[in-house]
Amino acid sequence: MSSNFQSSKLLRRSLLLGAALLLAGCQARPLYLDNDGQMRQTLASIAFSEAKDRVGLETRNRLIFLTGGGAQPTTPQYRVDLTVSSSVEGVLLDRAADRPNSGRAVAIGSFTLTRISDGTVLKTGRRQSVALFDYPQQEYARLRSVRDAETRAARELAELVYADLATALGR
Repeated sequence: MSSNFQSSKLLRRSLLLGAALLLAGCQARPLYLDNDGQMRQTLASIAFSEAKDRVGLETRNRLIFLTGGGAQPTTPQYRVDLTVSSSVEGVLLDRAADRPNSGRAVAIGSFTLTRISDGTVLKTGRRQSVALFDYPQQEYARLRSVRDAETRAARELAELVYADLATALGR
């Protein structure tokens, strides 16, 4: 009995020591934010392609705000070719009126991050965001709720693309 107790005690200690050694290698630091502002300057040197529609423009404007908040850089180091498409559909039908009473707006963005100096493609990706909304009875309110949902989807899409860009440039 005593040897069983000793071996289980030794096993627990060795497991605890192994876990401590594993955790000692872990670091807790931000993924793409640094103290000296180098990452912020790198992100601010990105130029974005022109938008083709309102949802694309919302996404582009939000990305410009997230990467530096100002105008496009005069001498960009990176270029992002961004293509945004969107769709709106009703998902639940009101059987009495035979019209949708709730819907969803989907924004899909494909992007390519390229280093301008040598033309190297650093990252390509495709992201999607969804915003749910209700269809009110009034026509203007219905149009406005669709527009607001598209704007929310575009802003969420910009956040996802920004995270991808920051991760790619942070390596």
